[in-house]
This record gives sequence, C-alpha cells and structure tokens, in this order.
Amino acid sequence: MKQKWTLKDTKLLFEKPFFDLVFEAQKKHREHFNPNKIQISTLLSIKTGACPEDCKYCPQSARYKTGLKKEPLLELKQILKSAEHAKASGSTRFCMGAAWKNPNEKDIPYLEKIIKEVKKMGMETCMTLGTINNIQAKKLSNAGLDFYNHNLDTSRKFYKNIITTRTYEERLKTLKIVRDAGMKVCSGGIIGLGEKKQDRMELLMELSNLPIQPESVPINMLVKIPGTPMEKNIDVEPFDFIRVIAVTRIMLPKSYIRLSAGRNEMNDQTQAMCFMVGANSIFYGCKLLTSKNPKEESDLKLFKKLNLLPDYKKNNVKKENEFNFSSSQLTKTKYYNAAL
Repeated sequence: MKQKWTLKDTKLLFEKPFFDLVFEAQKKHREHFNPNKIQISTLLSIKTGACPEDCKYCPQSARYKTGLKKEPLLELKQILKSAEHAKASGSTRFCMGAAWKNPNEKDIPYLEKIIKEVKKMGMETCMTLGTINNIQAKKLSNAGLDFYNHNLDTSRKFYKNIITTRTYEERLKTLKIVRDAGMKVCSGGIIGLGEKKQDRMELLMELSNLPIQPESVPINMLVKIPGTPMEKNIDVEPFDFIRVIAVTRIMLPKSYIRLSAGRNEMNDQTQAMCFMVGANSIFYGCKLLTSKNPKEESDLKLFKKLNLLPDYKKNNVKKENEFNFSSSQLTKTKYYNAAL
C-alpha cells in the first residue's frame, strides 16, 4: 500500500541530520535503481516564445522583455535532425516543448506525425504543450507519446505568487487527463522561486500523494533570466537543493528524478551529491528550451569521474559502450570505453 505523506512526516525528513538523510536516500535509491546508471533525455523547443501565460520565471512569456526571439513551430525535418543527434549522443528520450497555454486543434495532426516519426527511431517521446483536453490526450497517446510533462512548479499556497493565468487545480486536472489517456506522467517543480521550506515540502507531498506517482520528476533550480520578474531572486544554497533531491528520492522511490534546469550553474561536486542522493536522470545538450545547459563534453567528463553509464534499457542500442556517433563525435567513445 502506497504511503500517504503528511506534512509531519515530510517535515521530519527535511529536518533530518544531513548525513542521515543522505544515507536513507542512498538506500532507497539502491532498492529500485542501479546507482551507476543515469537516464539521459534531450529537450527541444519546437515552438518558441510569445506564450500568453505569465509564469514569472519564464523568458518565453509574451509579457516580459527578455530579448528572446520568437519562432513558429519547427519543420519536421529540423525536429527529426535534432532527434537523430540526441540518440547518437546517448539520449533515450526525446522531449519536445511548445510555448502554448494549450495546443490548437489544427496542430494535433502535426504533433501526431512528429511523435510517430521520432518513435520510429526507437526513442521514448515526451511533450509539454500546456493544458490538453481528453480528446487531444487520447490522440497523442494513440500516436505513441510515452510521457507528457506538466509541472506543478511549487505548492498550492505559493502558486498564485508565480502564475495567475492557470490555476493549480487546472494543472492537477491535466495530470489526471494524461494518466487517463494511458500516458506516463512527468511532473516536478522549481526551487528558488522565493518559496519557503514548507512550500517545498507541500510540493513534494502533492507529487507523492497523486493516485499514481509520476514516473518522471524533474527538479529544477531557478535560472534567473534578465527581464523576468525573478531575475534578482536569491540564489539557492546548494545543500538546500541537495536536501530537496534526497527527500524527493525517499518520497518518490520508484520515480526517475531528473536534475533539470540550473545545472549550468552547479559545479561538479553539487551535481555529484545530487546523483548520490537519488537523482538519476538529466537533460543532455547545450540548451534546455531557451536556457543554457552544460555542454555534452562537460557531462561526459563528469560521467567519467563518477563512473556513471547511460541507462539504455529503453533504447535500441545493443551495447552500453556502442553509440551511433557521427564523425564529429567519435572522440567521445574514449570515455565510454574507458569507463567500462
């Protein structure tokens, strides 16, 4: 029977001595995952900017002047080229985001085609398109979409300080629609929005107490974008962030926990601690939608230091040390051969 997390239980985790928490999170992680494997995803913005929503952290909102260049829906060949590169670089999941409040009906057939073509490559697929209705969700699911991302971002109480163009209940309803359509749920939050410790607790309670816990949980550290209302927010203390990752692992023991936005501002030691306490997924590649991400070469060097190997169980790759590299990427095989 799934544990129902209360505020009291969650608070006890957050208040544990740091090394006790690390130890418990490590044990929980090893119960369900190989601690030396990491799932790799790539995220592509397939429609950029001019979003009608007012998320105070997001440079894609039409309400803020961030200098972001607007782009319409990408052509299929551009998307597939990015997917091919992602797979060649070791990604097992290709995630696509569109800056919409919700997709128009006229866009659904094109999205279905994208999903089918990416699936032919043998990759998992994920999309984040805003709110979707039951019919749209079923169409995307039938096309082969594996995951749908829709983050809760923060606690119910603090949410109104971040977004006013969509309610918290609407977000939860979208997650239910996704689940009912047969897709897996990807949902997490952002640390550094100005929330208090209890908001972090309540966010993790919302996620862990869903009828079925999300299969994928991205935990983001706020990227402070000039021009957004949160450009001058206080930096998140690294050990506070590591603590959130550890508690997430304990409360959502079977979920893939993705170290997402903000990695570009983390040093190797912070990332290593996050992996140690239960993070076992990353976004790979130099860009996350519109934000900077560590270069592939930097991630490969970190993986080598930590003896981490990509988790291929969902990909059409025969051996863990064999990649379909282009000639410009061949030097990267040195890491994988050395790490085995």
